[in-house]
Amino acid sequence: MRIGIIGGGEIARLFLEHLATGELGDAEVVAIVGRSDASRGKALAARHGVPFAIGLDALRATRPDVVIEAASHDVVRDYGLPLLEQGVSFIVLSGGALCDDTLRHAMEAAANRSGAMLYVPSGGIGGLDALKAACVAGVDEVTIAVTKPPAAWRGIDYVEKLGVDLDNLTGATVLFEGSAREGVPHFPANVNIAAVLSMAGIGFDRTRLKVVADPALIYNTHFISIKGASGRIDVKFESVPFPNNPKTAMLAAYSSLAAFRQFNSRVRYGT
Repeated sequence: MRIGIIGGGEIARLFLEHLATGELGDAEVVAIVGRSDASRGKALAARHGVPFAIGLDALRATRPDVVIEAASHDVVRDYGLPLLEQGVSFIVLSGGALCDDTLRHAMEAAANRSGAMLYVPSGGIGGLDALKAACVAGVDEVTIAVTKPPAAWRGIDYVEKLGVDLDNLTGATVLFEGSAREGVPHFPANVNIAAVLSMAGIGFDRTRLKVVADPALIYNTHFISIKGASGRIDVKFESVPFPNNPKTAMLAAYSSLAAFRQFNSRVRYGT
C-alpha cells in the first residue's frame, strides 16, 4: 500500500517509525506533504529518507492508495474531496472539519462513487461501538466534557477573546458549553473527538460539548455520557499528552496507527 501523509508532527513521525520496523506490513510512505519548503515535514521526510511534496498536485503525482491527514481542518477542506473523487482513500484525524455538513456530504458521496474509503478514527476516545449500538435502540442524550490542563488551551483565538488568564487559574474553568456544532469550530486542534462522537452518534446539534481548563490535571481527561433506551453508558478517558504538543493526546496518534492496521483487514474485532 502506498501512503501519503499530510503533516510533519508526532503522528507522521509515529507512522514512519512503525513502518521502519515492519509493524504495518507491506506499506511504504510515498510522500510527506507540506504547504511550503518551510514545513517541518520536510526535515522529517529527510530524516527517514522519504519524498517530500508540496501541495495537492505533487501529492497526486506520487500515486498514493491512501492519504492520512494529520494537519488541520483546512487540509481536510482542501484535500479531502479531490482525493476521494480520484479514488484515493482518506483517513481524517482533524474530524472537526466535518461539522460542515456540505463538505461532509460531498466527501461521503465522492467516497461512495469512487469506492475509496473515508475513514475517521476514534482518536483520543473510545466506546464508539457501544454508542452506535445504543443509537440503533434509540439514544436521548450524548454529552462529552473535554478537560485538559491550561497549557492545552493556549494560542486559541476563542480562548484569548474570553480573556481567561490560563497561567493563573485556581480551579477548573469552563471555556465553552453548548452544542458540538457550535463548539467544535472554536477549538480546531483540541476537540476533534467531539466531532467523531457526534458523527458516530446523534449528530452535531444534539451532542452536548463542555470544554474545561483545569490546572489540577496532568492528563487530557474526557468524560462521555450516553443515555437511551438500552441504558446508560459513562466513560472516562485519561490520556497522556505529547510532551511537545499538549493539545494532542498520545492515544489519538496511536488510534491512527490502529485504524491503518485494520484498513485492509478482512477480520475485525469491535470497531
